[in-house]
Amino acid sequence: MTEPKKADYRDTVFLPKTEFPMRGSLPQKEPELLARWRGMDLYGRLRTQSKGREKFILHDGPAYSNGNIHIGTALNRILKDVVIRSYQMLGFDAPYIPGWDCHGLPIEWKIEEQYRAGGKDKDNVPALQLIAECRDFAAKWVEVQSAEFQRLGVFGDWDRRYTTMTKKAEAQILREIYKFLDNGLLYKGVKPVMWSVVEKTALAEAEIEYQDHKSTTLWVKFPIKIPPKIYDNRSGSVSPEAHFEKASIVIWTTTPWTIPGNRAIAYGDEITYTLVNTKNFGNLLVASDRLADFITETKTPPEDYREITWVKGNMLAEVVCSHPFKGRPGSEGYFDYDVPLYQGDFVTTEAGTGFVHIAPGHGEDDFNLGQKHHIKFDETVGADGRYLPNVKGFAGLYVYKPDGSVGEANGAVIKALIEANALLAKKNITHSYPHSWRSKAPLIFRTTPQWFIALDRVFAPAKAGATPGKPSTLRELAMKAIGETEWIPSIGENRIRGMIENRPDWCVSRQRAWGVPIALFVNKKTGEVLRDNAVQDRVAKSFEEQGIEAWHKTPAQQYLGDAHKAEDFEQVFDIVDVWFDSASTHAFVLDPACNGGAWPELQWPATLYLEGSDQHRGWFHSSLLEACGTRGRAPYEKVLTHGFVLDEQGRKMSKSLGNVVAPQEVIDKMGADILRLWAISTDYTQDMRAGPEILKQTGDLYRRLRNTLRYLLGALDGMSVSEHVPTAEMPELERWVLHRLFELDGIIRADIKKFDFNHMLTELHNFCSVDLSAFYFDIRKDSLYCDRPDSKKRRAARTVMEHLFNHLAVWLAPILCFTAEEAWLARSGSAEDSVHLQAFPKVPGEWKNEALAQKWEQVRAVRREVTGIMEFERQNNKIGSSLQAHPHVYPLKPDQQSILKGLNAEICITSDLTIHSLEETRVLKDKFLATSEHIGVVIELASGKKCERCWQVLPEVGTHPDHPDLCNRCHDAVLHLRKEAA
Repeated sequence: MTEPKKADYRDTVFLPKTEFPMRGSLPQKEPELLARWRGMDLYGRLRTQSKGREKFILHDGPAYSNGNIHIGTALNRILKDVVIRSYQMLGFDAPYIPGWDCHGLPIEWKIEEQYRAGGKDKDNVPALQLIAECRDFAAKWVEVQSAEFQRLGVFGDWDRRYTTMTKKAEAQILREIYKFLDNGLLYKGVKPVMWSVVEKTALAEAEIEYQDHKSTTLWVKFPIKIPPKIYDNRSGSVSPEAHFEKASIVIWTTTPWTIPGNRAIAYGDEITYTLVNTKNFGNLLVASDRLADFITETKTPPEDYREITWVKGNMLAEVVCSHPFKGRPGSEGYFDYDVPLYQGDFVTTEAGTGFVHIAPGHGEDDFNLGQKHHIKFDETVGADGRYLPNVKGFAGLYVYKPDGSVGEANGAVIKALIEANALLAKKNITHSYPHSWRSKAPLIFRTTPQWFIALDRVFAPAKAGATPGKPSTLRELAMKAIGETEWIPSIGENRIRGMIENRPDWCVSRQRAWGVPIALFVNKKTGEVLRDNAVQDRVAKSFEEQGIEAWHKTPAQQYLGDAHKAEDFEQVFDIVDVWFDSASTHAFVLDPACNGGAWPELQWPATLYLEGSDQHRGWFHSSLLEACGTRGRAPYEKVLTHGFVLDEQGRKMSKSLGNVVAPQEVIDKMGADILRLWAISTDYTQDMRAGPEILKQTGDLYRRLRNTLRYLLGALDGMSVSEHVPTAEMPELERWVLHRLFELDGIIRADIKKFDFNHMLTELHNFCSVDLSAFYFDIRKDSLYCDRPDSKKRRAARTVMEHLFNHLAVWLAPILCFTAEEAWLARSGSAEDSVHLQAFPKVPGEWKNEALAQKWEQVRAVRREVTGIMEFERQNNKIGSSLQAHPHVYPLKPDQQSILKGLNAEICITSDLTIHSLEETRVLKDKFLATSEHIGVVIELASGKKCERCWQVLPEVGTHPDHPDLCNRCHDAVLHLRKEAA
């Protein structure tokens, strides 16, 4: 006998329904949303909507316009966008004006590469032609990068962006230079700078990277000409020590090419030196602590040397040596000068011989010691890296060649030392050495005339809109400003404090063409800079009208006017350091007194600067000095830094390793929202990692968040205001969810103010996956699918789910800007609406319920134990689905009795559940299948038949003749629906 055909109740079940797809198809969907935002002028509507609100100003650190964006640039712009969107939704007016850094060596270098490829000599190209080509090159990449940033979903006023190469910007940068001239901090001096032979210019600290470099290190003897005077205890007199008369002092160097520039030797006052007699080299003076290493390096057998005496460093003050090249054939007496000894605080016995050879033209310590003792010295190495003609016997030899390779100078010097019998030993070492981050070529210290901004000269700092402040030094002002700034993370304060505290004066001049000229006139006779405000105004106005080209094509007399004669002055064509350019952006972008009304929505100072951690020595650093020197304070209130992006193994990304993650490729394959989620999903204050596996994990995280939104949209199908249930009338479970929303709202607002977006995302993800998907949604799907539409419990659940969607979509919008918009439009359907026009919802205070939260935390803990034991029984094939189970729960402690009152079959997703008393627990405790310290559980099969609509196993199934396959609830629901349909 065949069983009767069962009725099909699928059309009576309220399964989730939505057009919001499970798969995002982000590479296709995102460009559509970008076009929609442009079409509705979303950014403009936000500005109109925000008028009158408190401002939050993130000043954009300008991107460098010389190539496609990379993963680090993408990270930076995503973080900025998340910050700005978050503060906008918090109720601030948060405009964003994107910016570009367009001057400087990197762009000029690219143009020179084109010249070299075409066999053209850059030095033969007119400056105006070079400037025009650099300007075109920068403009091209501004457009490319602008499109790439917008594709990331970065919101901003792209049509009103700023660049450092607009005429007004170039004029204001010049005016900022003039402010340093007027306050007395700008001066021309001769100091050692890091010099790139390849690029033929001085480099800023931020343009230098340290790499391993192979150098030849030498031990060289300098013959003593005037020996130390030793106190004789017996005679009570001071006389030259005979052992020193034919002795030599031993120096150690890793830069043989600097030996021709030697002018002195430094010693340490407190260092003890030993005079040792050697078979091969005569009497030599070496630091006692370095003697053993020296003997080893010179390969001197024990029997070939003996210690004669020792002397304290402070007894060497009047010693004078001769240069090892004295009397060298072909040197024309160039090296026939005395080499005096001077005490140096920088001399140690950590390496070398305890003596430092001093070449004032090629080292900072060397130069400073030379200045202190008025040591005269010649410039020995030219801008091209070759010895100058005055260095007799070595003229024309390269230290480093134009391509950055090692020249002949080291070899020639070593050969000459050997010929002079002055070389004691040599060997090759690999050590950290400064290189240009651009050309990757090693640098040299070179003392040249440059323009500097003084850090320790007292001046009266200007204050924005106020009278001059208390006289201070720029260093003092900067240190004070550091303490007044909030640094995130806080370690950033220590980093920049140490850099400002110990840095030398700021070298702001560069010997290049593509940049803002330090447009000054210097008197040919006196060397004094012309300080004439009328001349400065004429120059600045010409820049405003013609750009920096004006300095190259306007006759000097036109600037000088009738008060001065052009033939009396030299025109300065050095350009300002590109870091001064970007440091001045706060002036011509934020400062209403200087931006000409271009961006009235901005204000000075900025609320926030946000860049990579390397900018403590870059943009944060230079902006701090520039603003303190011109306005008496930092241009920012807060500074947030992020780390670098490494590959999955923690290695630096490089084309040679094949581990580069290109943001363009990720967007094309996975979508920009995946990149945005990746940027927030790890602690970006540390170095971050990116690669295929990490991005795959990010994709999994994205799908969990997307599916939460999709489930809510499906559950809210057909939802109307008439369904809403007041909070007070909701079941406890719904009120617990609302309490969790209240808690999350506080966490999210606090995280945004701390810029802790990683924690914010973690909380949102955990809420979606743990509180909602694995708990609330799991429990309430039965009511959503099977209850009557007018059921208060179902209506309450849908009311809460509407609140959930409205909060989650807005909270996720700053991070997943495309997905949140797609979800919002799937719900609202309005052509003029956007999730990005919303503010974070205000959470009613009545949602807060700490007592309920505490109770449900305990209920969930008990539920986990029950479901864990059910899973155990499922694996033992005692039950199939949880709806086949009837758990019996036994309290083991008196306080569990009240907690268990909140537990029922619906919460555990079973067909039945029985809570037993403590008395029953004592009687049946030996029958527990499993126990914990709180409860004991026995799993039995539920009694009754399976309802074909809700699948619960209940005794009542089969009691309704018209629908024998339904339980009471489902029978009532079906009759109601059919009556409504009729």
